[in-house]
Amino acid sequence: MIVTLILLGRYLEARAKGRTSEAIKRLVKLQAKTARVVRDSNALEVQIAEVRPGDLVEVRPGERVPVDSAVTRGASWSDESMIYGEPLPVEKTIGSTVTGGTINQTGAFTFRATAVGEATMLAQIIRMVEALQALQDVRVVAFDKKGTLAIGKPLLTNLHLSPGFDRASVLAAVAAVEAKSEHPIARAIVAAAVEEGLTLPEVTEFASLTGFGVKALAGESRVEIGADRYMAKLGLDVAPFAEIATRLANEGKSPLYAAIDSQIAALIAVADPIKETTPQAIRALHALGLKVAIITGDNARTAQAIARQLGSDEVMAEVLPDGKVAAVKRLKAFGPLAYVGDGINDAPALAEADVGLAVSTGTDIAIEAADVALMTGRLTAVPDAIALSKATMRNSRQNLFWAFAYNAALIPVAAGVLWPAFGILLSPVFAAGAMALSSVFVLGNALRLRRYSPATFEGARP
Repeated sequence: MIVTLILLGRYLEARAKGRTSEAIKRLVKLQAKTARVVRDSNALEVQIAEVRPGDLVEVRPGERVPVDSAVTRGASWSDESMIYGEPLPVEKTIGSTVTGGTINQTGAFTFRATAVGEATMLAQIIRMVEALQALQDVRVVAFDKKGTLAIGKPLLTNLHLSPGFDRASVLAAVAAVEAKSEHPIARAIVAAAVEEGLTLPEVTEFASLTGFGVKALAGESRVEIGADRYMAKLGLDVAPFAEIATRLANEGKSPLYAAIDSQIAALIAVADPIKETTPQAIRALHALGLKVAIITGDNARTAQAIARQLGSDEVMAEVLPDGKVAAVKRLKAFGPLAYVGDGINDAPALAEADVGLAVSTGTDIAIEAADVALMTGRLTAVPDAIALSKATMRNSRQNLFWAFAYNAALIPVAAGVLWPAFGILLSPVFAAGAMALSSVFVLGNALRLRRYSPATFEGARP
């Protein structure tokens, strides 16, 4: 009877442990074992561990992509559901990136390996499945705005003209000048002109004035574009647009002025739209009792408008890229901090934070610097990850308590502590059953996490 109970307990324990590792086993199975590498004009079948960054890799229809790569020849469709959960295949052409573990569907590809071994996205996912302990202690979540809270692609939202100017000629002249600039706001203005089918005049004598704006000759007209301080430097009065500029800034938009031949021609507003899931994610973080902060390079008025719109607790405006680390350090005064970012200039802040979270749409260097890689651009994954961490650690503490309490109560009974006073001894059969039941109870409690689904809707407290 004793042997039977012990073996039954061990069987149930082994079965439960096996179920807890199924997710990792399934991820490991997604990894290709070999790769067809082109070396000296010959295609060689090599073990996946022998693939090096820069190697040319061939993949035929129906095969699994061995490593993270960039397409150099061919075109096809890739099944990326194992990474992003989207059932529809994604078209891949020359220059497209592909992820190791995904499945090539129709055409034949040649890739250049960009990340191998432990650097691949799949390897990072497997590591992420293994520990979230640091997230449970987080008290503040700081977001970089551009590309994280916002889509990272500014759009032209407003164009207010001075009397005597028409929209088409002003927008064409401004876009022609801004086409020479690499600033994201410039690209938004150019995109708007292209969308409207405008013909841009020839630009000469282009110059960029750091901290002020840009100027050039567009056709026969001198065009100067910048913030109000640039107009003031030119001696131009922006007072007629003051009320509109204030309203636009309060809406979280960035107002700019365009002067043509020394006259204020238009007030232009550009905004970086907030991601659809951002408000929901912030509400969910507040429901978890966390403080939310925004770090942005926007001016104070625009930043405050966005903070009010999203319900952020703190906002740090006009932060230059090299000032993000200092901003993170100041926010740590509120408690352990998680920083969410996506860009190259976010990498130092991700490393400085107690926990760095990089979104999947971010750069490779940001993902490498982060502690947690979110496999989606959906920001509700941030409160999901924190809630899951809290639930996991709460479950672990429950298991430790019950395992300790269980043994603390029954071991003295098994040792005969009740015999002198009450004449009670614990039967070895019951002792064996109790030992097995202890392990099964702890593992059964842990397995409840398999059915865990963090609630990220408004007012939820996972």
